[in-house]
Amino acid sequence: MKVVSFPTSSKPYLSYSSPELKRFQLPLLHQCSLSVSLVKGSEQPLLRRLTQKQSCIKVVCYQKKEVAILEARSMDEIYDTLAERLVPTAAAASNPELKYIVGLTGPPGAGKSTLASEVVKRVKKLWPQKASSFDSQVTPPDVATVLPMDGFHLYRSQLDSMEDPKEAHARRGAPWTFSPQLLLKCLQKLRSEGSVYAPSFDHGVGDPVEDDIFVSIHHKVVIVEGNYLFLEDTVWKDISLIFDEKWFIDVDIDTAMKRVLNRHISAAGKPPNVAQWRIDYNDRPNAELVMTSKKFADLVIKSIDF
Repeated sequence: MKVVSFPTSSKPYLSYSSPELKRFQLPLLHQCSLSVSLVKGSEQPLLRRLTQKQSCIKVVCYQKKEVAILEARSMDEIYDTLAERLVPTAAAASNPELKYIVGLTGPPGAGKSTLASEVVKRVKKLWPQKASSFDSQVTPPDVATVLPMDGFHLYRSQLDSMEDPKEAHARRGAPWTFSPQLLLKCLQKLRSEGSVYAPSFDHGVGDPVEDDIFVSIHHKVVIVEGNYLFLEDTVWKDISLIFDEKWFIDVDIDTAMKRVLNRHISAAGKPPNVAQWRIDYNDRPNAELVMTSKKFADLVIKSIDF
């Protein structure tokens, strides 16, 4: 099969990868109307026009699963594209209480928190322009929110009660230092009841703050962000099934670790040697584990250095 490529410009674009079709790229246009279908036995994609009410990019392929890859020349372009992707889907829901829940993951230092907050900000801005005709009950400030996984850290007192407290504190941030059971319960309640109180995490104190985040019944888009949301193990797998869409921020681990190192030194005030030890002993192993879950994403977002 030929590799069919589309010229790229300054606009963001999606590329799809598969064993037979190594990669092709599709420009993401604000009014885009391109459909690409791969037909078994054919070497060329079939192109057709879509109406504006249909999906911007539609790929139908005989392979079991295709993973879309979003790339752009700046993170701002990526934020804009993701927001424009979310608003029509969330706004089209006939039930005003229905949530569109996105799982966002990636290794430490990938930029998850920044991406989530920037996309939410843009969704709020776009909502009155593109969604007012769908749902007049929702006011612009209340349509989207972020739910971080950080609030589901185990308390320090719980780490103290473990078999090896020193190791538990040294590895804080690893999957087993969280409570996925509580996160699952929180997301299930959000799905069934439409609103929920969730804990935040106080980095100054080093512990969760209960009921500090409120996801309202009027929030249409909820971005849940954290490291381990797509893991296959135990409760994490049940968590991943909650999401309507799964995004993975893809970044070179060395680049991510440089960002985390700077965070340890500048934000946490750790001496450089202590910060580097933390990277080698905890952050990098965690990042390598997270990278194994990229294959479960619906959309892979290529991070750009910032």
